Amino acid sequence: MKRTTSHALTAAVALFGFAMMPTPALVHPHVFAEANLEVAVKPDGTVEALRHVWRFDDLFSSTVLLEFDQNKDLQLDDGELETVASVVHESLAEFGYFQMVTVNGKDVAMQAPERLMANFEDNQLIILFESKPVEPLELSGKVDFGVYDPTFYTAIDFYEDSNLVVSELPRNCSRAVVRPDPDEAIAQNQQTLTDAFFSDPSGNDLSKIFATRLEVNCTGEG
Repeated sequence: MKRTTSHALTAAVALFGFAMMPTPALVHPHVFAEANLEVAVKPDGTVEALRHVWRFDDLFSSTVLLEFDQNKDLQLDDGELETVASVVHESLAEFGYFQMVTVNGKDVAMQAPERLMANFEDNQLIILFESKPVEPLELSGKVDFGVYDPTFYTAIDFYEDSNLVVSELPRNCSRAVVRPDPDEAIAQNQQTLTDAFFSDPSGNDLSKIFATRLEVNCTGEG
């Protein structure tokens, strides 16, 4: 992540928690957001894009307002919102924009979004962006989609199952929202987590195994 002397950027980076904690297992979320995700599918059964909307909690949103309200009018105008979006865009790059996409358990590379949009509605910060797979992503086998913060600082979750949707789901595919049980997730991944902790205490994927995800299972031809 690029270093800067900008007070606004430094504050935003600290607030979002994009500096890795020494031991993720000992930290807990400080920022909360309700997520919405639309998986847009082309007629040929490949994923066109992931469309994300994150609505942040009142406390964090008010802090962002105070930090980025340059003219002190207690609102964020278009220019100030553009600055917020730019800061978040740069800061999230190191973490793949908190996206989780896998096919049969293997990570799928996603393009960085060209830009993020920021809105401020009902005293809450809203971040919107769209990303696309680096290579064509066919809905075949088991494909998972979700979001998570590897630092454990930001809790971005889907409060309702209806917050996860697939547009134009092929006829040969089914969808389900999976909300892992924490105890079961740890038990099932104990050896992996132990190995990861001893090799790199700051780099294990504990938060990933807890993440709510949309699971799409496809068989045969659509």
